[in-house]
Amino acid sequence: MNRLALPIIALVVVLGWLLQASLFTVDQTERALVVQFGEVVRSIDKPGLYVKIPLVQSVISFDKRLLAVELPGEGVILGDQRRLIVDSFTVFRITDPLSFYQAIGPDPDGIRARLNQVVTASLRQVLGRNTLLDVLSADRERIMGSIKQLVNDSMHNFGVSIDDVRILRADLPAENTQAILSRMQSERQRVAAQARAEGAEAAAKIRAEAERERTVILAEARATAEKTRGDGEAAATGIFAKSFGQDPAFFSIWRTLQGYRDVFDTGNARLVLTPNNDYLRYLQNPPAPPAQ
Repeated sequence: MNRLALPIIALVVVLGWLLQASLFTVDQTERALVVQFGEVVRSIDKPGLYVKIPLVQSVISFDKRLLAVELPGEGVILGDQRRLIVDSFTVFRITDPLSFYQAIGPDPDGIRARLNQVVTASLRQVLGRNTLLDVLSADRERIMGSIKQLVNDSMHNFGVSIDDVRILRADLPAENTQAILSRMQSERQRVAAQARAEGAEAAAKIRAEAERERTVILAEARATAEKTRGDGEAAATGIFAKSFGQDPAFFSIWRTLQGYRDVFDTGNARLVLTPNNDYLRYLQNPPAPPAQ
């Protein structure tokens, strides 16, 4: 009995091991390749339980989720000949495990070195056509789109799709930072001085134009006032002459009485005249009232 139990147990163990080695699962976040003697015999994209030949076939799994690779800082020469240290990261996913395996190999981390080369070359190519102000402005989105497209085109044959490429940090080299900042400050000061000069010139033109208009308006007002005054005096003279012509005696008396009022109204006037002076004739001989 004991002699039969041992082979049975060994057979059960072997069968269990063969069953375990023949079955494998593919997770919903993975894609898998079944490899036999280095050749891919099957590509599996759907999750589930699968069977393989033990000891002959092996399974290589690839993550189909988004993966990120952060690349170290690289020196880049911009279009305005300024040097910039750029740190970037790339988000990608493995879309074709077979192409990935044939180009990179079974290790998913092998893509990092290739991505580093492609992204660095794309950064230098695109940033080399743009200035520092472009990189630091809203135009940066367009620049990153161009870099992403270049990387995507280069990595297409590797079974990889690039979802995004971003610049984490863009710094000037330490030895050039102060010089570039001083140059930028000088440029801003020049622009500010030019703006102030243009503003002062515009202000001077506005003041000169306003002064000219003021002079013209005052001259026209004086001319109008003189004309109005002259017209009024002419009208008054005409009225007075017409009235004087109707009764010369009355107006002679009236003008004389006005002279008396202007002279003696204050009460402090003193006149030295001869008794027979014609100026005092109405004081000495009041005029007779007119006949009714």
